[in-house]
Amino acid sequence: MQSQPHFCLTTSKSSSIVIFIMTIIISLLLLASVLPHLTFTARVNVGIVNGTEAKPHSRPYMVSVQANKQHICGGFLISDRFVMTAAHCKYIFPVLTVVLGAHDLQQKNLDRLNVDFYHEHPDYTNGSYHNDILILRLEKHVEPNNIIKKISIPTKEDDIEADTVCSVAGWGSLKTNGKGNNRLMETNVTVMNNMKCESKWGKKEYAASQMMCVYGNGGSCDGDSGGPLVCGDTAVGVTSFGDPKQCNSLELPEVYIKISAYLPWIKSIIGNVN
Repeated sequence: MQSQPHFCLTTSKSSSIVIFIMTIIISLLLLASVLPHLTFTARVNVGIVNGTEAKPHSRPYMVSVQANKQHICGGFLISDRFVMTAAHCKYIFPVLTVVLGAHDLQQKNLDRLNVDFYHEHPDYTNGSYHNDILILRLEKHVEPNNIIKKISIPTKEDDIEADTVCSVAGWGSLKTNGKGNNRLMETNVTVMNNMKCESKWGKKEYAASQMMCVYGNGGSCDGDSGGPLVCGDTAVGVTSFGDPKQCNSLELPEVYIKISAYLPWIKSIIGNVN
C-alpha cells in the first residue's frame, strides 16, 4: 500500500511529459504548414513592378533623391562627389537632397547630404525627355564604405547588344498609380533592339543615338526615374520615361538615357569617368 502513492506520482509526471511533448509536436506541425504560405506571401506583389526586394546594401551605389525628406527619384553615385539622375526630377522640386547607403527609407539616421550644384545637360528642356540627364554635385566628398560605393559608367560610346540581360532597382511604385515602397526593390530586364524601340515610340519621342529601352516581366514605375540601368557591374542607362498610362507596358517599352552618348559632357564636369 505504501508503494501506491509513489506509482501515482510517477504516472502524473509521465502524463505531464507526454502532454508537453505532444504540444511541441503539434506546434511544430502547425508551423511547418504555415511556413510555405508565409514565404509565398513575402515574395508576391513586391518589387519595382513584379520584382523582389534587394538584398540590403547589395547595391551600395543606389541613391534616393529627395525633396522635403520625401523620395521622388532614384539616382546613383558615380564618384565620391557626384550623383547621376534624370533631369526631369529637378523640375518636380528645384531643391533636392540625397540619401546614400539606404535600404529601408524609414530607417532612422539616414545619411543625407545637400546638393550644392546642379549640372543639367544644356540641351535638356522641360517637357521633353531628350537629354534627360542631370549630375548633382554633393556638398562634400563621400568616404566609401561597405554600404556606400560608386558604380562604374562606360568609358567609351557603345551600344549594349540586344537581348542582354540587365537589372534595374528603386524605391518607386509597385504598380501603376500605386504607392512608393520604403525598401529597395530590383528586377531583371532585357535590352531591346534599338530600331524596334524607335518603331514603337516614333522618332519624335525616341532618339536612337541617345536612348535605349528594355522589356521584361518586371520594370520601373513612378518614383524610379533617375535610377541606373545596370549591365554587369556598369551603369549604362538613366531611367527616363515609359508608357504614361501603364508601368511596365507591353506596348511601349521603358526608355533610358544612354550614358555612353554623353561621356564628353560628363567628363567635363567630373573629370575621368572611372
